[in-house]
Amino acid sequence: MSVYHPPKISSNEITPQRVYLSRRTFIGGAAAGLVLSGTAVSASAAPLQAKPGPYKLDEKLTPKEAVTTYNNFYEFGVNKSDPAQNSGDFKPTPWAVAVEGLVNKPKTFGLEELMKMQLEERTYRMRCVEGWSMVIPWIGFPLKALLDQVEPQGSAKYVAFETIVRPSEMPGQSGFLQPLSWPYIEGLRLDEAAHPLTILAVGLYGETLPNQNGAPIRLVVPWKYGFKSIKSIVKIKLVDKQPDTTWKNANAKEYGFYSNVNPAVDHPRWSQATEQRIGEGSGLFPDRRPTLPFNGYAEEVASLYAGMDLKANY
Repeated sequence: MSVYHPPKISSNEITPQRVYLSRRTFIGGAAAGLVLSGTAVSASAAPLQAKPGPYKLDEKLTPKEAVTTYNNFYEFGVNKSDPAQNSGDFKPTPWAVAVEGLVNKPKTFGLEELMKMQLEERTYRMRCVEGWSMVIPWIGFPLKALLDQVEPQGSAKYVAFETIVRPSEMPGQSGFLQPLSWPYIEGLRLDEAAHPLTILAVGLYGETLPNQNGAPIRLVVPWKYGFKSIKSIVKIKLVDKQPDTTWKNANAKEYGFYSNVNPAVDHPRWSQATEQRIGEGSGLFPDRRPTLPFNGYAEEVASLYAGMDLKANY
């Protein structure tokens, strides 16, 4: 199978700035274009009840229209607008997530059971390796709450995740030339997975997840680059060895296992020292801001990596 490698382009070309990075142009033009094309951006979304979570930022939220129309979700296409435009046929229900491997009580959780977990709203910064970022009010529950139910064994060191393969509903998974190998897979160390910041999200902006944002359940790890937050999860497996991950398999020189946000470690093709917040600035030269170590969550998570060379373990 052919594997997609991102083209060698300069950092200021990664995001189509004139269309997407002007808030007025993006929301008024791109969203309107989706309506005209008949795409229901949040057709499957329904209201969710959630208590206020322990993490809330005193920062301006990214407009919902941007969060739901500017996405990386290669199962629906490689362009940022593809997930919203191409995910209308995806069916997020019924759904189940199997949790297995080095656990005492393996179990398959139905979506109804997952939605009965203690849901919280948490506002997190999210940063893409391509240099853009958002602030999103997620609704979900700590991954640890799920892991505790299956009782990880002492030999478990890592948590592996796998997304669904459904080419009839996910056009990015069909065709001769595939962007990536399927299923999409990801992994965390067990202590990363059990950290209070790590959640399984089932909604955003007070509603269930739209298809393009990873319906019906996705991982959110806010101190890591966005591609670590695997979407549409169907399997979680506890293992004793570092699991493979999709982007590391595709291009290990550019996408390491840890993928912590680190402004001191450049991507081989562009700097990670600054970022652009979607929805802020306008025109050809929108505002950029310094990238924060661990995406601003260093106080909470830096201790997980004490003694590690964070340039070698990128």
